[in-house]
Amino acid sequence: MATHGHHDDHGHDHTHGAEFSDGHPARPEAAEAGGHGHSHDHGLEGHATAGGKHRKKLIIVLSITATIFIVQVIGAFISGSLALLADAGHMLTDATGVLIALIATFIAALPATSKRTYGLMRVEVLAAMINGIILSVICIVIVYTAIQRIGSEVEIETGPMLIAAIIGAVANLVSLLILQSGQKESINIRGAYLEVLGDLLGSVAVIVAGFIILFTGWNWVDQIAAFAIALLIAPRAYSLLRDVVRILLESTPKDVDLDQTREHMLSVPGVEVVHDLHAWTITSGVNAMSAHVVIDEETLDWGRYDEILDELHACLSEHFDTSHCTIQLEPAHHAAHESTVHP
Repeated sequence: MATHGHHDDHGHDHTHGAEFSDGHPARPEAAEAGGHGHSHDHGLEGHATAGGKHRKKLIIVLSITATIFIVQVIGAFISGSLALLADAGHMLTDATGVLIALIATFIAALPATSKRTYGLMRVEVLAAMINGIILSVICIVIVYTAIQRIGSEVEIETGPMLIAAIIGAVANLVSLLILQSGQKESINIRGAYLEVLGDLLGSVAVIVAGFIILFTGWNWVDQIAAFAIALLIAPRAYSLLRDVVRILLESTPKDVDLDQTREHMLSVPGVEVVHDLHAWTITSGVNAMSAHVVIDEETLDWGRYDEILDELHACLSEHFDTSHCTIQLEPAHHAAHESTVHP
């Protein structure tokens, strides 16, 4: 008996109104939340990446960020504030990161070819990695400069410092609201969102420091604010790089439970064993899955294998938001010839 492979990009519509066999488990979240509102545009053809959907937001945020960077640099040199200069440096990082993210959305949308079967979707992940590295470098530079200033007296002009910081805070808040929805869908957008969030907190730290210096004359507070900004940047850089490494190492997506996935697949009539089950993330919003499925050839008419495939793909799409799946059906006697890499 020949084995059968199936790929869901062949015109099958599994994603809406699917009918499952009796005893098929409900979508995991549905049992607790009473349903779900996820969309299913996670395939490779005809769908934009998660980052590409929010390209206009990136353009707006880039314009805002670049403008405020210039304002803060001028304010830092006039006021002599290291904290404001650190915030301006972080703002430059934001602008660079958003620009990289924007370019990545165009590159990632290029069509797949026989040489690059997934296209260039991973460019978005590489862009997020660059953002994380830049954040780390900025953090180190801020700390180094602040340490060098310890013990030295630097006069701070609080007027320009406060004006530039307040303008930056307002601009960052606007940018944050623009990116709010997109950061939940794309690691690329999330990278930009986290940078803007950190910069907003940094601007608040500069504002607080400015008022303290204004009323007390304690100029050393400016250095403390610079350290605080570095402290805000470090965990965000770590978090972003950790998620990037997770994707590049082909780890199972955080929102996919392979044990539950296997349970769902085994509930399909005729399915005896599921092995070599793998799930990974191509780029944010685009998960992929592959599996070998052993069929009970004694009780099942092999002419119905397409019905099994339909239910399996519908389950993975509807219940696990994974539409890009490759499933190999095989009779029990053929399974002995398979080299099982993963249970």
